[in-house]
Amino acid sequence: MQENSESNSPTEQGDGHGHGHGHGRGHGHGGNVRRSLLSIFRPHSHDGADAVDSALEASADGVRAVKISLVALLGTGVLQAIVVALTGSVALLADTIHNFSDALTALPLWIAFVLGRRAATRRYTYGYGRAEDLAGVFIVAMITLSAVVAGYESIRRLIHPEPITRIGILITAGLIGFVGNELVALYRIRVGRRIGSAALVADGLHARTDGFTSLAVVAGALGVLAGFPLADPLVGILITIAILIVLRSAARDIYRRLMDAVDPELVDTAEAALRDTPGVHDIESLQLRWIGHRIRAETGIVVDHHLSVIDAHAIAVDAHHRLLHQVPHLSEATVHVSPTTSDDKDHHATLAHHR
Repeated sequence: MQENSESNSPTEQGDGHGHGHGHGRGHGHGGNVRRSLLSIFRPHSHDGADAVDSALEASADGVRAVKISLVALLGTGVLQAIVVALTGSVALLADTIHNFSDALTALPLWIAFVLGRRAATRRYTYGYGRAEDLAGVFIVAMITLSAVVAGYESIRRLIHPEPITRIGILITAGLIGFVGNELVALYRIRVGRRIGSAALVADGLHARTDGFTSLAVVAGALGVLAGFPLADPLVGILITIAILIVLRSAARDIYRRLMDAVDPELVDTAEAALRDTPGVHDIESLQLRWIGHRIRAETGIVVDHHLSVIDAHAIAVDAHHRLLHQVPHLSEATVHVSPTTSDDKDHHATLAHHR
């Protein structure tokens, strides 16, 4: 017996029934300076922390975030490109290249969010949510390209130094780049976490890297101003290292999504919801997987073998309902019901040779 339906749960619809997911897990960033600093480059995400709207609304939020950040980053990149032409700073050039690459990553994300709203078909029976993960692969590739270009230009300028001019304008451009990118990063990461999009969070990390590389440009300009002309290409190399740090974090997150990895805490939450369901004797199996920014669950539960089909189905519906309310970002669940063993009878004996 299986019970399967697409979620239209009150939790997702936000109907104010007070089912909120309040998962306050006590991360406590305020008292741990080291964790706070690390979170700049690896903002913690347990693949689901907040309640979400419906899948359609989540995709719309993702598209909105992409549009706003695209305009902001293109504007920042154009301003910085003008300053690069005026000053000849290789550090700012590296930062500008990264800015434009970050802006371009918004395009595949945009397409992915739009595709993800399409209905499932007989070929793509799970829908098109995986398009987000493909966009995430593209984002990782763009971060890699940024590191290569920035590193090459920095080493080239270190070997063949060129004078830096208009230091004041360069410092101003670096500060503008930091503010613009950090605002975009905060927005992308916040929306990405809320809707459960690893790709959007990765893109936010990409923007955050640009913000800190912009500050590094300022540091390089101050070094040149202090009489150390090699400060500019050396800062460019430091920028490359910072990009590689973010690349590792983004690549790890996207890899985990592609490999159907979930936070073990989500599994614990799902198991607790099933065990708290009246009538559930045991859990035979439980699998969770991300499809875009939504989670699907498949589980097998054991109920009393004396129950009627109707009563067993009611328990399955209750279990499904509890999963929808307690597992963040869950949109669908399939619940398989098995009877308790009676007279040493194995109810799955027919399937034994397939296992």
